[in-house]
Parts: sequence; structure tokens; C-alpha cells
Amino acid sequence: MADQPWFDSCAHVEGVLLDISGVLYDSGEGGGTPITGSIEAVKRLKASDLKVRFCTNETQCTTKQIVEKLTKLGFDLQLNELFSPAPAACQVLREKSLKPFLVVHPDALPDFAEFDLSEPHNCVVLGDAVSGFSYENMNKAFRVLINQDNPLLISMGRGRYYKETDGLVLDVGPFKAALEYAVDCEAVVVGKPAQGFFMSALKDMGVKPENAIMVGDDIVNDVGGAQACGIRGLQVRTGKFRPSDEHHPSVKPDGFVDNLAQAVDLLLKNRHK
Repeated sequence: MADQPWFDSCAHVEGVLLDISGVLYDSGEGGGTPITGSIEAVKRLKASDLKVRFCTNETQCTTKQIVEKLTKLGFDLQLNELFSPAPAACQVLREKSLKPFLVVHPDALPDFAEFDLSEPHNCVVLGDAVSGFSYENMNKAFRVLINQDNPLLISMGRGRYYKETDGLVLDVGPFKAALEYAVDCEAVVVGKPAQGFFMSALKDMGVKPENAIMVGDDIVNDVGGAQACGIRGLQVRTGKFRPSDEHHPSVKPDGFVDNLAQAVDLLLKNRHK
């Protein structure tokens, strides 16, 4: 059973937002591994009258590649159902006619193909660059920012870490914090937990915040971010979940569930009571 009776008040739920890494699957070699029961849980949600969108901070590849990877693993989703940080970052670059220095994973570069990446750069975009977070790249990013009167650092998410099949790994957040500290600036965060990110997914579904639920494994960026928008947040005990999350000092999830399968089961059984 879930620890809190969130499912006793879900009669008005019309839409569900799903995190991907740590909720649907654990990333890793060979495309990652689906979390037990998650493929069938997504199928059950999409077979119901609920609207579903996938909200991820994954930036190791293009949005199209994320969909292809998940489809290969057995998940049912379409490109227009996926919300990720790269399009939001591109919108900022486009609006300001910027020439970014990119610290991103090589597989994510096609998302930025429209932009002039030559020097001189006038902003920095950070994604989950993995081995691209070298001293050389970070120092170059620092130099780009420190030489600007109003340094602009765009960070695709601010997560501290996430779970792969072989354990926890650093996310973009620590590298964002390093540049913020070195340059004395505050990054523009696109993706979770930014309010605009959640609200764009809700607008796409035509669902009000009070009629939506977010299911995530990151208690701060998934659950806390959703709750700050008026969306109920469910914390799964998969992915990056840590036992200490159940006693988090500032974020109190609307409910804890063992996994996505349990969340979907309880939601579908109780929403018409």
C-alpha cells in the first residue's frame, strides 16, 4: 500500500505527468533497463481516458532519440508527448540571437544544429555532458561567462545525480553550481523544476494544475517542482529515491508508491469512486 491516501482524492484527475529516468527505466549500457511493471503501467494509462505526457530532464541525446530508445525498450509514446529541456534552451537562444558555447553530450548536438557555434561565444549551455565535463571544457565555459558584462548560463535541469544500471552518477546540477560560484551568476534553468516547463506540458494536455499528478523519482525537481505549480506529486521508490526522501525537510509528497505500476493501479482503481 502507498503510505498516504492520495488516491482517495483523485476523482478529478484528468492528466498524468511522468518522469522517465528512474520511473520508466534506469539508463545505462545498451539503452538501459525498464523498471519492473512500467511498460504495462504506461499502456494502462494510455488505454484509459487520462491524458499522459512525459517530462524529462534527459539531455544525453536528442528528443527524437529519447523516443526511439524508449520505443525500442517497449514503451508506447510519441514525440509530441515528450517534454525535454533542449527545445526550451533553443527557444532562449533563438529569442536572444545568441552564439552559445555548448557543454553537452555529443549525441545531443543535433538539437542545436540551427545555431552559430563559432567564436566568440556570448553564453553557455549546460546539459548532461558526461565525459564532456572535462576541466578544459568547464574552464572554457568559465572564460566565456567571466568575460560577459551580464553572463548568461543556461542549464538544462539542475539535478544532483540520477541512477544508471550500475549505480548513481552525477547530473548537470553540480557543474552548474561550480560555474555559478566561479562567475557569481545565477543560471537560467530550463526543464524541471522550472514552472514554465510543467505548465507547458499542462497547456498541451488542456489540463489545470489541480487536475494533474506528477510521478517522479526526484523529490525536489519532480515532486517539489510540480507541487510549486499546484500539481500533486507522487514519489516512487525507484530510480534515485533514497530512504531519507521520506523525511525530506522541505518537500512532502502527496504520496509515496513503490513504483509506477503501483501508482497507476491505485489511480485507476480509485479515480471513479
